[in-house]
Amino acid sequence: MKFISISEAMKKGSGKIAVRGWVHRERGSNKMKFIVLRDVSDIIQCVVSREKFEKQWEEIDKIQIEYSLEIEGTIKEDKRAPTGYEISVDKLKVIGESDEFPIQKDLNEELLGDRRHLWLRSRKMTAILKIRSTVMQSFRDYFREQGFYEFQSPIIIPGGAEEGPTMFELDYFGKKMYLAQTWQLYAEAAMYGLDKIYGIGPTFRAEKSKTSRHLTEFWMAEMEVAWADLEKIMDYAEGMTKYILKKVLDKHKKELEILGRDFKKLEPTLKKKFPRVTYDEALKLLKEKKNMKVEWGKDLRTIEEEKFMELYDVPVFVTHYPKEAMAFYKPKDPKNPKTALCFDMLGPEASGELIGGSERDTNIDELKKALKAKGEKLEDYSYYFDIHSYGAVPHAGFGLGPERLIKWVCGLDSIKDAIGFPRTMTRMKP
Repeated sequence: MKFISISEAMKKGSGKIAVRGWVHRERGSNKMKFIVLRDVSDIIQCVVSREKFEKQWEEIDKIQIEYSLEIEGTIKEDKRAPTGYEISVDKLKVIGESDEFPIQKDLNEELLGDRRHLWLRSRKMTAILKIRSTVMQSFRDYFREQGFYEFQSPIIIPGGAEEGPTMFELDYFGKKMYLAQTWQLYAEAAMYGLDKIYGIGPTFRAEKSKTSRHLTEFWMAEMEVAWADLEKIMDYAEGMTKYILKKVLDKHKKELEILGRDFKKLEPTLKKKFPRVTYDEALKLLKEKKNMKVEWGKDLRTIEEEKFMELYDVPVFVTHYPKEAMAFYKPKDPKNPKTALCFDMLGPEASGELIGGSERDTNIDELKKALKAKGEKLEDYSYYFDIHSYGAVPHAGFGLGPERLIKWVCGLDSIKDAIGFPRTMTRMKP
């Protein structure tokens, strides 16, 4: 018989079928074995009667969690079964054995981390990774539909775009180089040829942080666009977020249910316009609504972002942060030079910053001044000055942290579950 997926078998509902997968759970007696089989699509209960398998019973009786099997039998509806269907097994073939699978109930986070290469098989991680795949593809689809081109930038670079101390240093054939923190500086060069570009790639930040929101290696989904101002890229960010979320809700209700996620909490994001408030307005709201006084000039900390977002059920753009607290490439606002033409898009439900973006400074003197103030070597950025020396135009862009978006969408406790193999200060393997 031709093998079909478990979900296809359940759609068929009755008759002879052939499925294959791994043992998710098993129990039984000396006369009957109940095997819950899983594949990428779903799980289903399979009933194996000793009466049919007397000659094979010794082998069947040894079946444990994560054995891989091929099964033929008759499927029927049974409301008592875990997913409402059951297979009465006629043929069973063991493909791969499994002896005392090392993941059982009640393992702590550290032990699950040590076994991450096996924990990816869990229904929880499978559900998250399916959603992650849709998030990544939807990012690409959105910008393709908006007329953007995909662009890839180097991972090994001579200088950074964020803070120097958070850069991973490399010995590059005897020369000092770094792992990329963002594609942005190279994307700005490509933008002068392609106008509208996007990219997804790995990103590295040597941040000494152990919070549930930080990784040392993660992915960035970024865009850069010519002739755009701050308002325009916020329009793109809002449109993209709604687009991605709609795709997830259309495709992954079942996965969200597996994760215990109340997806109704996500629905306001599709229906409402995202508020846009300035840094000054945010500080005022924190003082008036949350009794929190933040000194002007300080970036918002996690606790302040979370308290602020308790006032909203959809993402919010906070704009015009203090210039001195921002990266060198974020230009001063001509109307208020103490602030920068930038934004952070904060997520509801204590999700923190999901997207950061800004207009880009094309004033080379200002760029050099800002880099010197941060202790950077100007020679490392000579190519960057070059791209703004020949026909500079207004442009802007942003970076989305897919893991942070996935953490919010899936209702996860930690960003570490939003990626297959997380890297942190203390987690280097597997």
